Amino acid sequence: MRRLTPLVLAFGILLTLVAAGPAFASSYRYWSFWDGSAGQWAYASLGPSMARPADGSAWGFRFAVSKDAGDEAARPRAAADFGAVCGATPAAEGKKRVAVVVDFGLPADAPSGEKPPQDAPRSACAQIAPEATAAEALAAVAKPLRYNSAALLCAVSGYPKQGCGEPLAEGSGSGTASSPAPASGSADGPDSASPAGSGSGPSAGLLVGIAAVAALAAAALWQSRRRTR
Repeated sequence: MRRLTPLVLAFGILLTLVAAGPAFASSYRYWSFWDGSAGQWAYASLGPSMARPADGSAWGFRFAVSKDAGDEAARPRAAADFGAVCGATPAAEGKKRVAVVVDFGLPADAPSGEKPPQDAPRSACAQIAPEATAAEALAAVAKPLRYNSAALLCAVSGYPKQGCGEPLAEGSGSGTASSPAPASGSADGPDSASPAGSGSGPSAGLLVGIAAVAALAAAALWQSRRRTR
């Protein structure tokens, strides 16, 4: 039994590290992108410049501090209701109508020194070309927009004035950010639909820890077999 103790201990540490992995996930302050075509908000699987809304659909944007996973992100607080937004806008030949909901979020999620331009979400009906994207629908009703050099959407209607998808330091409140996230792969960038640099996989530190424990387990197993010879 003593020979198995190091091996059991190693695998116990390994399981602890794996279970603790989600605790290391970062929170981000960013504009998330939502598909309301089915009448309920669902985290968009494509970025705004890739998604091509159908006539009669609803799309939402929400600024908030959220975890990187879509099911943990904050949804727009207004309903995904095309009729309520575009019902009074007559159809036009050669155009499609898209309901756009812009939710500037809560004061607690605002960057330091800023506040949302309005408390309630803003809704507008965008009339755009049949092949236009969700990014073009947003630009039609919520300028000015601000993007970074990697085409990550940083601001809608000028909010926020600074910053772009920062990960917040763990244990800190809103308004405190660590170094900026890599720009590729953002939920708000035109070409993706998950937060920048986040991903849902384990962190590099966790992978290193798992590798170290695996090596310890292998050494313990080798030592145990050596003693039995």
